[in-house]
Amino acid sequence: MSAPRTARQRARDELTREILAAARRQLAEVGASALSLRAVARELEMASSAIYRYFSSRDELLTALIIESYNELGVAAERGDDPGAEPGERWMGTWRAVRRWALDNRHEFALLYGTPVPGYAAPEDTIGPAGRMALCLARIITDAKAAGLLSLPDAPACPPGAIEEELTRLIPEAESTVEEVARLIQAWNRVIGVLSFELHGHFNNVTADSGAFFDYTARTAGAYVGLPLD
Repeated sequence: MSAPRTARQRARDELTREILAAARRQLAEVGASALSLRAVARELEMASSAIYRYFSSRDELLTALIIESYNELGVAAERGDDPGAEPGERWMGTWRAVRRWALDNRHEFALLYGTPVPGYAAPEDTIGPAGRMALCLARIITDAKAAGLLSLPDAPACPPGAIEEELTRLIPEAESTVEEVARLIQAWNRVIGVLSFELHGHFNNVTADSGAFFDYTARTAGAYVGLPLD
């Protein structure tokens, strides 16, 4: 059993949340590249030196924002997946939840999937949160395969060495093949790419109904990974 938090710890946690919230507002106003600890401190009426007790650098603050955003996206995906539903319904429910989160958090989505911040290199701490959404999709495919419902349509085979075979062991019980993992990676990138186009306005005067086109993309991606979709 963990020890109860002290009043000082609670105060620190609360101020950390306030700093992250202010940083997210900065993302919306100036973008990730211009994010500044000093600007966040000014908004919160903190001394510039005080904020460095919470985040030692701009990059550390960026990492915290990235982890927070990936985890929020992962939670959205997990909540969109209904394990009691059919695989195709689970796949679509997950992707629709991802789209809702992205529409509600456009700047955070851009932080995760947009232009890299110059000079910033994400540390290993971000790897686990970054994979939550993909693992949610992988579980749907795993369950469909276990139920005998996965059937890969004809397509060019993934060439040897194109992806790391280690990825087939991310979910031990899956016993995924390289081809299955390669298709999941393609499907994941395809739907995220369409969502990025929508959020950046690239479908203006192209799609009459962006939601319908997103669903179409997600369904074709699901069929490509072998899921049964009506």
